[in-house]
Amino acid sequence: VGLREFMEGKPLSVDIYEIEQPDVLLWAIWAIQQYSKEEGKEKCLKKYGKLLHDIIDFIINNKHSNLFLDEQGLLKTNGRDKAVTWMNSTVNGKPVIPRTGYIVEFNALWYNALMFVSKLLEETNKEYTEKLLAIAEKCQQSFVNTFLNDYGYLFDYVDGNMIDWSVRPNMIFAAALDYSPLTQEQKKGIIEICTKELLTPKGLRTLSPKSGGYNPMYTGPQTQRDYAYHQGTAWPWLGGFYMEACLKLFKHTRLSFIERQMVGYEDEMTNHCLGTIPELFDGNPPFKGRGAISFAMNVAEILRTLELLEKYNFK
Repeated sequence: VGLREFMEGKPLSVDIYEIEQPDVLLWAIWAIQQYSKEEGKEKCLKKYGKLLHDIIDFIINNKHSNLFLDEQGLLKTNGRDKAVTWMNSTVNGKPVIPRTGYIVEFNALWYNALMFVSKLLEETNKEYTEKLLAIAEKCQQSFVNTFLNDYGYLFDYVDGNMIDWSVRPNMIFAAALDYSPLTQEQKKGIIEICTKELLTPKGLRTLSPKSGGYNPMYTGPQTQRDYAYHQGTAWPWLGGFYMEACLKLFKHTRLSFIERQMVGYEDEMTNHCLGTIPELFDGNPPFKGRGAISFAMNVAEILRTLELLEKYNFK
């Protein structure tokens, strides 16, 4: 209901936090995709087929106030003056990390959305499916040309001549999503650099220690913590997508590695709030938990990873 009201410009009858942010619709499609995997294509089509069609149309027709489809098949957004991604810390009203232009996870989610919806609707709306696949083909080529660099990882965002070379975890989505614009070898390269520079026992760092501005300790006054929030701290929910990418590419050969990685969260069950884990962790040892004592995104991704592990163990 809330998504429809937002797209139709009507007053919201339900409160959806930051519904106006440009990636909310993309994540909504991803969430419905998870429902489809659990309940089946037919049930998903019946329940959400029209909504998915309308969300895609809303984006294609550039009806969003801050999400624009260009002729390359990529999505652009303006994040210079206001934080528009999950990396949303601000100081003095300005984003600490002004991610803007072509943002890597937005476009990975967009390619995944185009492919998922086209597969879902292929038997009921072939003409529309062909339209989506044509956009997806352009998106795939443009994604690689725009984001993949000579060092084998993805730029975090590209805005004209401004290219962010920082090694950040947002590229992991391009390796983890069901439909990826990358080849298997390119995805392996992403996983390799995430393993070497971002992986901790508490998830992925928000910035590599080798990148400028690395600030892994979420301590001190509020302003100091705001600067550190996404500059090296580790987040378990990002680790969930990292582990999903590992399982998809390496399958059973990575099972024991993933199981050992999950052990890193067990100690946290009694450290902050019983039976759950906090918002984030310092990016350097001893990886102390910080922020909110319980964080839904982290809990959800750990549970989803455990479910993935169980499925691979039974294969």
